[in-house]
Amino acid sequence: MKYYYGRILEDISFDEAVKKVIVKLSEEGFGVLTTIDVKEIFRKKLEVDFRNYKILGACNPAFAYKALQEEDKIGVMLPCNVVVQEKTPGVVEIAVVDPVVSMQGIENVSLSVIAGEVRSKLRKVVDKL
Repeated sequence: MKYYYGRILEDISFDEAVKKVIVKLSEEGFGVLTTIDVKEIFRKKLEVDFRNYKILGACNPAFAYKALQEEDKIGVMLPCNVVVQEKTPGVVEIAVVDPVVSMQGIENVSLSVIAGEVRSKLRKVVDKL
């Protein structure tokens, strides 16, 4: 079972892809809480060049609230990560975590239902890109 859901976008700049992902996340009720610029971190900390690669920490507050009602330590698994990476100029891959897979180790049926709903919303984000 894959731990992510993704797709490739062509004829788009990296920055344009990031903006588009953020808009589509918003349309499904997600906000971006964190943005990790992996390329910049590697440049500063390791003095190496790396492709454009950002990790967006996305959160849908309504679902986060539901999940925290079911499992008070589920915050260790939040937010939902979304990767935007430039494979080659003009070719950008978007990948979102599959919350159903990441929650498999937690034996809580109610949480599984919530994870399924979040999975559906994240897939809609990717499919609309």
